[in-house]
Amino acid sequence: MQTFKSDISGKHFPEIEKVSAKLVRPSIMKLIKSEHPEFNHKCHLSASEFSKYRHEFYNQLFSHELGELNSLEQQVLQNLKNDQILSDKLEEDTQQVTTTIGERLADKIADFGGSWTFIISFVVFILIWMAVNVWFLLNKGFDPYPFILLNLILSCLAALQAPVIMMSQNRQEEKDRQRAKNDYMINLKSELEVRILHEKIDHLIITQQQDMLELQQAQLDMVDRIMASIRRNGPPQKNEHSE
Repeated sequence: MQTFKSDISGKHFPEIEKVSAKLVRPSIMKLIKSEHPEFNHKCHLSASEFSKYRHEFYNQLFSHELGELNSLEQQVLQNLKNDQILSDKLEEDTQQVTTTIGERLADKIADFGGSWTFIISFVVFILIWMAVNVWFLLNKGFDPYPFILLNLILSCLAALQAPVIMMSQNRQEEKDRQRAKNDYMINLKSELEVRILHEKIDHLIITQQQDMLELQQAQLDMVDRIMASIRRNGPPQKNEHSE
């Protein structure tokens, strides 16, 4: 297997991992030259070494833009380094969050308590209760007018329903905070990728322009050599054939 020697570490790597310094973006090139001043556009490094300096560049970029990195930004940086899709990982993490039986019950009660099904059912229940005690049992039933037992049930229901709804709202706020964190991480990663993409495109355009200039210069040198050869030897003579 063919190998090459890295101009940074001096170690030998497989030829397939060879990266030319011409392909390294100026921002990362500046970081490499800060540690290895002798490194220039004629040198080479391995893909693993390039990945290391790219990761350091991302760290410096985050630190410069955001200051000290928190856990969310470190996670974004790690996914950016590994070229992973962040949204899929966040969705998996959200699905893996476990909830207790009480939390699930509170969510279901809050969903039912805030629906038209609950309102209509409760109104029907109250009307039936009042009709049974006033008309069918002639106000001598188990809860005659003014329906003290019904008032007690309604008070207990309101007292229990309020904290259950608050528990569900707290869980919804936690979900909203988690969703906001996920949106922040995805937006931050997207912003950095767009910035890096712009830098790559600018570097590619500059590199292509330099290659075109070198190619044009080589063509001009070739034309100059041809013209000089013509001037020394004169124009080519035509062969004259006698009839």
